[in-house]
Amino acid sequence: MGKKTVLVTGGAGYIGSHVTVELINAGYDVVVADNMSNCDLTCFEGVKEVTGRTDIPFYRIDCCNQESVETIFNAHAIDALIHFAAYKAVGESVEQPLKYFRNNLDSFITVLSVAAGHGGCNVLFSSSATVYGETDRLPVTEESPRQPAMSPYGATKQMCEDILESSVKAAGTGIKGMALRYFNPVGAHPSALLGELPRGVPNNLIPYVTQTAIGKRECLTIFGDDYPTPDGTCLRDYIDVVDLAKAHVAAVGRMVDGKMKKDYEIFNVGTGRPVSVLEIVRAFEKANGVKLNYRFGPRRAGDITAIWADPSLANRELGWTAQRTLEDTMKSAWEWELHLAALNKK
Repeated sequence: MGKKTVLVTGGAGYIGSHVTVELINAGYDVVVADNMSNCDLTCFEGVKEVTGRTDIPFYRIDCCNQESVETIFNAHAIDALIHFAAYKAVGESVEQPLKYFRNNLDSFITVLSVAAGHGGCNVLFSSSATVYGETDRLPVTEESPRQPAMSPYGATKQMCEDILESSVKAAGTGIKGMALRYFNPVGAHPSALLGELPRGVPNNLIPYVTQTAIGKRECLTIFGDDYPTPDGTCLRDYIDVVDLAKAHVAAVGRMVDGKMKKDYEIFNVGTGRPVSVLEIVRAFEKANGVKLNYRFGPRRAGDITAIWADPSLANRELGWTAQRTLEDTMKSAWEWELHLAALNKK
């Protein structure tokens, strides 16, 4: 049998670019689609440099446009589709809910419709721990009930999971589906050639940490110091983006090799270890020998107090576990920031 082909929508972005690297390293042919609304070509160029592949098919398209998506399926025999193409900022989704519902739902419905029209394929959806909302019991398992979403972003993840499950159940679509609910992706590739590249003011913690450390930002604001946690700051499950990417490769392998136990499966992808915002700050300082200027501000709309994964199902069924240490991750994030600074000087 020949190589399997994987379409990665949003593949020029932060997580998508890391997944593309790991898929290519694992022997897959990869087709990348991205409308570049939340990234530039820095990471995609990094993918080509890391893998030595300059021939990766790239389509600059909007996945809400059915004709554009049809172009890809007409040109390539797609065995699996990984869907990352979505807006992703929790705070922005609270301020602009209609933007999030329109884009995140329409893009996924469009790619599913096209996939079904071409006989179906394996569909891996980039879901999120936000589907659990403010959960009553920690850590969360795949059996934990989904609580009302705390933000429109979280609501779109819940809805897309439901859309995928319904599409799998419907007769004649030819779609098998999997949702990976991952927690807080952080860090960068060890090569420092690809990493998180936010436009404007970062919405995520680590880019704000690194930008503060290098002087792009005057001060890091920690949103809330009065949460009912050991140090008053939110607790999250921070997973290294390379570990997360390898989980996607394991999941695609399970799908294309016909090893799924059900036609629709869900897996948590996390470390299983809760880490506070203050612990992240201190870990970054220790790993890199850099002092951070930070202050405390009010809580941010849409943020929950604490969440972390029970990843045992993914460990067992996918044969995957998180490997990289928090120190590794903090070092990679800083090296990526230094790499960006060097690029900007050229």
